[in-house]
Amino acid sequence: MGIQCSRLVPCCWNSQVKASVLEVPDVENEDTNEASDWPAFREFTFEQLKNATSGFAVENIVSEHGEKAPNVVYKGKMENQTRIAVKRFNRNAWPDARQFLEEAKSVGQLRNHRLANLLGCCCEGDERLLVAEYMPNETLAKHLFHWETQPMKWAMRLRVVLHLAQALEYCTGKGRALYHDLNAYRVLFDEDGNPRLSSFGLMKNSRDGKSYSTNLAFTPPEYLRTGRVTPESVIYSFGTLLLDLLSGKHIPPSHALDLIRDRNLQMLTDSCLEGQFSDDDGTELVRLASRCLQYEPRERPNPKSLVAALAPLQKETEVPSHVLMGIQHSATFTSLSPLGEACLRKDLTAIHEVLESIGYKDDEGVTNELSFQMWTDQMQDTLNCKKKGDVAFRQKDFKLAIDCYSQFINAGTMVSPTVFARRSLCYLISDMAREAMDDAMQAQVISPVWHIASYLQSVALAGLGMENEAQVALKEGTTLEAKRNATAGKK
Repeated sequence: MGIQCSRLVPCCWNSQVKASVLEVPDVENEDTNEASDWPAFREFTFEQLKNATSGFAVENIVSEHGEKAPNVVYKGKMENQTRIAVKRFNRNAWPDARQFLEEAKSVGQLRNHRLANLLGCCCEGDERLLVAEYMPNETLAKHLFHWETQPMKWAMRLRVVLHLAQALEYCTGKGRALYHDLNAYRVLFDEDGNPRLSSFGLMKNSRDGKSYSTNLAFTPPEYLRTGRVTPESVIYSFGTLLLDLLSGKHIPPSHALDLIRDRNLQMLTDSCLEGQFSDDDGTELVRLASRCLQYEPRERPNPKSLVAALAPLQKETEVPSHVLMGIQHSATFTSLSPLGEACLRKDLTAIHEVLESIGYKDDEGVTNELSFQMWTDQMQDTLNCKKKGDVAFRQKDFKLAIDCYSQFINAGTMVSPTVFARRSLCYLISDMAREAMDDAMQAQVISPVWHIASYLQSVALAGLGMENEAQVALKEGTTLEAKRNATAGKK
């Protein structure tokens, strides 16, 4: 947790990212005013993204790509609580800064509910970063191949392929028909459990990698011949995804086509789906996959015909995706801890009791590197400020506590997430929600997975009149606390 604390750079946009919609009847016509639903594409500074990801903390890594040239994706949070995904490229990628900016801005013009949209980028020195909407509910690969509680239902699998086909149709209509390495890791699930296509795959290839990172057995045959991605190559990859969803396994297309030719569909179908669909539905999906996997690119369907074929197959269209997926929705909270309950009620007295009772035990592991000179000259005075602040905090003299904790923080010789948390609560009790929010964010910069920082952000956001954002922060606090308790229970 030892990340040196720095003041967060204000870096928020005025408009909020609109929540995704379960079903959009006509994707082709829906994007007339859609761009206004999201903030405009923008350039970020490296410092802003560093702060948003708590210094690119290991705890915030959500995926890594490749061993020799890792392009790491981090989750992050802007000052206004907007969650973001930040892809940080290897330093040898995109040597031409202008090419990177032009490509990112081009992809950034796309705005659609079927995409995890690209919100911005950063190009400073040899740093190249992309910023997209954060999708909190994992990848298709996780839910399909590595599920823990329940396999994905047939109705949800059909919804996934329809949404993907609609995403490809939208991109094609906007002149972005090429998608690099479409696979189950590129499909993400938003807070409502709806599948979205990652916008990162729409970027043209940089110098350091290939357009396909998957096993050659899953690569379009024409790519093996020419090394180039075409719109038809994307449809081939879509066919491999159809096989993934039908079988629940990552079956090489050649093997799957052999099973199809032998009419051995039972071997191709996920046993977990037994009784969930008719033979006709299964046959139709197999037929569509076969068309997508045709050796000759010109014989494959286009995205528009994929949508036309998949739309009539949809089941349980009135059931929300998060219900089909078995995902807890952001609007619901179950079995909150006492601290979570207190934050939900905005019960500042109860929060004070919790912070007082836990003391500084959550500061364990925070690195404070001090020279001997600093220790002898400054440390005693700094520690005295903290002790005075703690006494004032215990006695509920919150104005004095703010003054003492401020002296401790401004000395800059030590960092303490607990001091920031305590001063945040003092600000809340003093009706200073903006200052409370800043301190809660600082506590998270120092300790990226500390649940109390998220809980305090929730209360501060509510005080600022940002109820939706407060609910998101409360959910994050409950998730972090649950993970912490689960880890502690295994020890």
